[in-house]
Amino acid sequence: MIVTVTPNPSLDRTYEVPRLDRGGVVRASGERVDPGGKGVNVSRAVAAAGRRTVAVLPLGGAPGALVAELLDAQGIEVAPVPVAGATRSNIALAEADGVLTKINAPGPQLGPPERELLLETVRLTSRGADWIACCGSLPRGLAPSWYADLVAGAHAAGGRIALDTSGPALLQALREGPDVVKPNAAELAEAVGRPLATVGDALKAAEELRALGARTVLASLGADGQLLVEDTGVWFGSARVDAVRSNVGAGDSSLAGFLIAGGSGPRALASAVAHGAAAVGLPGSVMPTPDDLDPGAVTVTADVPADRLLTEPAP
Repeated sequence: MIVTVTPNPSLDRTYEVPRLDRGGVVRASGERVDPGGKGVNVSRAVAAAGRRTVAVLPLGGAPGALVAELLDAQGIEVAPVPVAGATRSNIALAEADGVLTKINAPGPQLGPPERELLLETVRLTSRGADWIACCGSLPRGLAPSWYADLVAGAHAAGGRIALDTSGPALLQALREGPDVVKPNAAELAEAVGRPLATVGDALKAAEELRALGARTVLASLGADGQLLVEDTGVWFGSARVDAVRSNVGAGDSSLAGFLIAGGSGPRALASAVAHGAAAVGLPGSVMPTPDDLDPGAVTVTADVPADRLLTEPAP
């Protein structure tokens, strides 16, 4: 079982548009409404793979009720934490050429009782879990140290933590030794305080995160592939992608694939790359099923192409 924790979930509306013209009327060719948030997407990908998952998340108002209803319809167990404020609603505009524009609302502010109830719900729900995946931004009312507290508590109870967040929340959590962290290139650059132009730059940054406490770093480098850096070695994975429809949730799908395959080693990296590549070929934030995966398109090697320039350098 994989438990996911999404402190700032959302109700996501994705519109497919031919082209985004600022100030004009844009007619959508497709529309989706999905439960959103990084941890929620990990649960959706785990469920799509036919595995059991429980989603822990604060929910409030009509958007929160719809998020719970949509998750239940996808076979995901929900451990809701009632909050006074309404769950946020986000909008994504996916253009035909693959460009994505996102509008993310701030979300509700959690008070002290809600913060404590969220931690307690994680503690109760994660008993016996294979992994606890803690993902996304923190809502108003949660200090940057909140993830660090969660990691410490999970380790004290014998749990394994995969963390996907950024900024001060990531840096403070590193001191508690999360088992896996999954930054993208921009988050890596932010964490080490310098730009990344090559795969080698990303590798060095990942090694620095390990020196700060992360046990394993799974770094998403967008179209260039993924890096896995852990005690047993370093690997680079990439996949052929014929057409990109939307990259919403692709990193979350990758993390799900990594954890489903054990969360360690080149086999888990291959699963992460296959899930991420499949996700970008699907509309909106649709998560891939096993039938969508193409393992034959994935390459994993210990020969990291350190000099390769990143398609999208991280400033």
